[in-house]
Amino acid sequence: MVTRRESIGAHYGLSDWLMQRITGVVITLYVLLLLGILLFKPGMDLQGWSELFGRTAFRLVTFAALVSVFLHAWVGMRNILMDYAKPTSVRLALQTIVICALIAYSGWTIQVLWGGT
Repeated sequence: MVTRRESIGAHYGLSDWLMQRITGVVITLYVLLLLGILLFKPGMDLQGWSELFGRTAFRLVTFAALVSVFLHAWVGMRNILMDYAKPTSVRLALQTIVICALIAYSGWTIQVLWGGT
């Protein structure tokens, strides 16, 4: 007789797997974009980078890439903490610290990309 195995836990498996893959693709595409810029516009100076980041489209692409990095980091850190931080109180405290740091990094990203000079 075949018995069905009950899974225990938060059931994040498929969504975590999909999040890691999608954010990994976004990060890879952004790195390829930067490499393409460096290859086709060699010797870019501060003025060139300022013009590039002055474009709203490039700022949005950069923001999407950095949000992807933050989401990618969250899934990885949450999985690590779920595996290795056994006392629930310690795990929740560490997860809270990670979440607060990632939110702060997101705010900092917005400030860097759209803040005044």
